[in-house]
Amino acid sequence: MPHRHDPVLVRIGETDVPVVTANTVVVGTGSAGFCAADRLWELGQDDVVMVADKVNAGASRNAGSDKQTYYKLTLSGGDGDSVREMAQTLFAGGAMDGDNALAEAALSARGFLRLCDLGVPFPQNRYGEFIGYKTDHDPRRRATSVGPYTSRTMVERLEAKVHRNGTRVFDECRVVDLVTVPADGGGRAVVGLLVLRTDVRHDGEQSPFLLFRCTNVVYATGGPAGMYATRVFPHGQWGASGAAYRAGVHGKNLTEWQFGLASTHPRWNVSGTYMQVIPRFVSTDADGGDEREFLTEAIGDYGRLLSLVFLKGYQWPFDVRKARDGSSLVDLLVYRETVLRGRRVFLDFRRNPMRDELDPAALSPEARDYLERAGVLFGTPVQRLRRMNEPAYQFYLRKNPYVDLETDLLEVDVCAQHNNGGLVVDAWWESNVRGLFPVGEAGGAHGVYRPGGAALNSGQVGATRAAQMIVARRTDPPVALDRYAAAAAPVQAAATGLVAAAAGRAADGWDEDTGDLLRRVQELMSAKAGPVRSEKSIHEALDQVHAWLAEYERTVSADPSSRRSVNRVFLVRDTLTAAYVYLSAMADYVAHGGRSRGSVLYSDPAGELPRVGYGPRSDDELDLPEVFRFRLDEGALDDEVQEAAWRPPTAAGSSSPAEPGEGWRGVVRRAPDDPAGEPVLRWRPRRPLPEDDDFFENVWREFRDHGNVH
Repeated sequence: MPHRHDPVLVRIGETDVPVVTANTVVVGTGSAGFCAADRLWELGQDDVVMVADKVNAGASRNAGSDKQTYYKLTLSGGDGDSVREMAQTLFAGGAMDGDNALAEAALSARGFLRLCDLGVPFPQNRYGEFIGYKTDHDPRRRATSVGPYTSRTMVERLEAKVHRNGTRVFDECRVVDLVTVPADGGGRAVVGLLVLRTDVRHDGEQSPFLLFRCTNVVYATGGPAGMYATRVFPHGQWGASGAAYRAGVHGKNLTEWQFGLASTHPRWNVSGTYMQVIPRFVSTDADGGDEREFLTEAIGDYGRLLSLVFLKGYQWPFDVRKARDGSSLVDLLVYRETVLRGRRVFLDFRRNPMRDELDPAALSPEARDYLERAGVLFGTPVQRLRRMNEPAYQFYLRKNPYVDLETDLLEVDVCAQHNNGGLVVDAWWESNVRGLFPVGEAGGAHGVYRPGGAALNSGQVGATRAAQMIVARRTDPPVALDRYAAAAAPVQAAATGLVAAAAGRAADGWDEDTGDLLRRVQELMSAKAGPVRSEKSIHEALDQVHAWLAEYERTVSADPSSRRSVNRVFLVRDTLTAAYVYLSAMADYVAHGGRSRGSVLYSDPAGELPRVGYGPRSDDELDLPEVFRFRLDEGALDDEVQEAAWRPPTAAGSSSPAEPGEGWRGVVRRAPDDPAGEPVLRWRPRRPLPEDDDFFENVWREFRDHGNVH
């Protein structure tokens, strides 16, 4: 039977292209995307379709840790907690807008209990209390977990509900570009998007492109994971932020990434128990020879070394505040081995650090008490691991390439794990482009620091808020077909022309270079703009990415008979665009006086090196590379938010429809017709925590009038 969301051929410019029409298109099938689709349906909007690059890929479904955390309001015990206090915890992370913080706190219980009702088995006691534990940057015990795959379980339960709702999902669709038109009152409004159908052969039988015509787009594409080579993001998680910047969507806090220790084969965070059992850290040369226990070069005291490794369990993210004389010194020493020395680093669970036998007396009281209560003050790291957390051991045994921690070394590095920044959002998770709602990691709702597990809560809250706004205020039908066709025609023509030009070069004998270029930009970002950056390294990377992007459309080559090759034409352009904007934000941050904060060390010749941290020479600087010399931000920019935009190239004397407006400036002057366009930036005060009237009669009256959705 025909489905109301079946594609219909429409004449777009000079080409017949299939078009799907719906009120809302949800792009992305992670926990935030499925939540948005389900919330829309529950609130009465069933004119919804979903679009995915690959339904079974993505971070929500494939990422985790030994105990993946979900952060929510305290729902057990006698400890005091409140919406306001949780909002203040989030807001205190720095550079976070207060309305987002308050919404994430206010809706956390609602989102969490909804997941419980859908079957996510968060643990509760016999009286129904959802018991919590402390996580990083958490003054209470708001964290909970269902084990290594909390987010996967969320996705599976939400996906099942969306399928029961009957919402149609279009799989194997690469986002190419968003389609926008001038909005009433100024700015731009989204009216659809163009995708490449990666399951369709480019043989002329059917169009490899598919257009969507809609009133709203919920953009749940994840962060721009493809920018970094050294990353724990799962294979198949790329993001589509570049397309959003090309459409005029602004970015926010793009400098703020979270990095941490993770295994590289497979990609998995080595947090929690993996560190608390105190494995041995060793490095080798590229071929696996010349093994040495390298932490002892900077941490000569046996007890201090053990205790710092232990602390990495629940101080897992690299935190530059703990790099001076705390547990994040371990991350820097790993970075020195892999990036600066070109060596490989492994965790060895077969042997204890420095000595054959563990000496509990040398541990800090905190570490000794924890391990004693766990009953593991004995044996080797793997014996302690299997006693404390057998599933953590079994995970590597069952995951390709099947590492047995009883016998094998586990390769690790300091990896990009999460982007706290992202596309700009307001209190309802709507961007500056009307009708576009970035949710999950695509949306820049976080600040510099965030409690562990806050991202999972944020995804559910943002999706709920977006659905509420869409159902209450954005139910108009999509724009008329003729207006839509006029807006989509140049987008479609540009995409078709890019593929045709790339195919022509391949036919002329040019080497297909998309795979190599993707690898080079990722390696550049990891080397120059990862957890350790400098003004010099950022500008070196920015110059190179600008050069690649400026020449991309006139040099890219692709085999038109290969769906993978054509797919990469758009993937690489998206990655380059995102990297260009992100590097410009980093350069602007330094120019604005920004110093080391969050999960990033900005090298500073006027700063200090990490300290010895113990004994009579506690305040002495360690003998470490000068790139580790830094000064802390100390919260100087906590009340400011950096925003970024991409200004597209224009012919001399003309203006672009996606101009960001007044008050923006670039970090490197570009010609108006520069093929790479120009990233521009600005700083603004962050929005404060709202102080709304909480008198019940007033709230009730407004709720009756408009549901308080405004």
